[in-house]
Amino acid sequence: MSRPLALALLPALHLALASCATNPVTGGQDFVLVSEAQEMRMGRQVDAQVKQRYALYDAHGMQAYVEGIGQRLAKASHRPGISYRFVVFDSADVNAFALPGGYVYISRGILPYLNSEAELAGVIGHEIGHVTARHSVQRLSAAQGAQIAVAVAQIFIPAIRTQAGGLAVDTLGTALLSGYGRDQELQADQLGATYLARTGYDPGAMRSALVVLKNQELFDAEVARQENREPRRYHGLFASHPENDQRLQEIVQHAALLRTENAADGRDAFLKRSEGLVFGDNTHEGVVRDGVFYHRDLGIAMRLPPGWRAVNRPDRLIAIAPQGAGRLELRNPAKATGTPAEFLERAESTSDATPLEINGLSAAMVRTADRVVAAIFQADRAYVVVGTATRFASVDTDVNPLVESIKSFRALTDAERDAAKALTIKLVVAEPNTRMADLAARSPLGRNAEGYLRLMNGLYPKGEPVAGQTLKIVQ
Repeated sequence: MSRPLALALLPALHLALASCATNPVTGGQDFVLVSEAQEMRMGRQVDAQVKQRYALYDAHGMQAYVEGIGQRLAKASHRPGISYRFVVFDSADVNAFALPGGYVYISRGILPYLNSEAELAGVIGHEIGHVTARHSVQRLSAAQGAQIAVAVAQIFIPAIRTQAGGLAVDTLGTALLSGYGRDQELQADQLGATYLARTGYDPGAMRSALVVLKNQELFDAEVARQENREPRRYHGLFASHPENDQRLQEIVQHAALLRTENAADGRDAFLKRSEGLVFGDNTHEGVVRDGVFYHRDLGIAMRLPPGWRAVNRPDRLIAIAPQGAGRLELRNPAKATGTPAEFLERAESTSDATPLEINGLSAAMVRTADRVVAAIFQADRAYVVVGTATRFASVDTDVNPLVESIKSFRALTDAERDAAKALTIKLVVAEPNTRMADLAARSPLGRNAEGYLRLMNGLYPKGEPVAGQTLKIVQ
C-alpha cells in the first residue's frame, strides 16, 4: 500500500478504531483510541527506553522493598489483573512516574525526602492511580487524536509504523513531565489514598507525602534564585500549599472513611532502609565537590568555571553559567583512535585543531568566537569537552573560563580517588540540645545544608527536633 493511500485512509481508520471503553475506576465510558493491548505494548516500548537511560538502584534491597509495597497496593487497585512492575531508578532528581500498562518508577532522589513507608506508599499509590484510571490513554486520545489514529493504523499499515510510534511516545513524554492536569492528578491522589486505606496504611499519608514534595519544590525555588536558574517542579500540580488546597482535603477525608484501626505508618522500617542511601550524585556518575568534578571510576578530575552550576546526566556532565550565559559539556568517553586532532575532526566535524598537552595528557583544541571544543586522551579513552558562550560579550575575557576549565582536566591523585565518592544518609538520635543549625554546620552539603536537612526530616521550614527523634544527616 502506498504512503499517500495509507494517509488518505487515516480518517476512516480513526472513526473505525476509536471506541468507547469502560473506565476501570469510574465504570463510565471513555472515548479512547488505544486498546488495553496497545496500552501494554506502548508501556513496554517506553520502559525499554527508560532502562537504556537510567540504571537501577538496588542498595540495601531497595528494589525488593519498593516492589513489595507496590504489589500490595496494585492488588487492592481497580486493575489488579495487569502485570505491574515497580522500579527504583538511579537518579538524584526528585521524580516518580508511571507508564501505560503498569510500569511505575521511583527515583532514588525522592527517597531521602520521605519519612515513612506510608508516605512512600502514597507516592506509589498515586502513580498506580494514573495507571488504573488510564490517564495516559485519555491524554493521548484527547491531545493527539489524529496522531493516535496513525499509531493504531500502524498495526495494519507497516509503512507508517516508525512515524506513529514516535508521535505516541512524544505525546506520552509530555504528559509524564508536565503532569496530567489538575483533575487527573487529584483523581490519582484520591485513588492513591483509597489504595492506602485498603492495604492498612493511613490514607492521610497521601497528603503528607504531597506536603513533603511541595516543601521540596518551595526550597528548590529558593536555591534556584541563588543559582540564577529555573526551579524544578514535581508535576507542578499545587499552586498553593497542599495543606491549603480544599479539594485535596476533601479527597483525603473521603478516603479516610475507609480507614482501618491501627493504620500502619512504617516510619521505623523506612528509616532503617534509608541508612546508607546515596544522596545527590552517585559515585559511578562522578561527583562535584567545591566546584571540581571527580570521577573515581574513570580516574579523572576537572574544575568547573567559578560560579557555574553542575547538572550530572548519564551521558554527560553539564555546567551552566549564571543566567544561562554559557554552557560546558564533558561527554562520556569513547575509544581513543588516531591523534586528538584527528579524533576531534571526526567527532565534531572540526578542522585546524591545535595540538597541545593538558596536564601530561595529549589533547587538541579548536577555539572560535563563541565556542571551544577539545579532545583529551587519557589512557585508551577519548574525552570531548564542548563549551559555548553565545551570550558573552568579549571573546578575550569571557571565553577564557571555558578554556581554563578544559585545561584543568587531569588524572585523579590517589587521595582524590578515595574522596571522590557519593554522599550517603546516616541516622542519628537527637539529644535535648540538638539543633538543625548545628547539624548543618557539620554537613558537607554547603550553604543550603540546613534547608536540605530540615526537608529530609519533615522539619521544613523552621522546625526543630525533639529529644530521642531519629534524624537523617548526610556524610
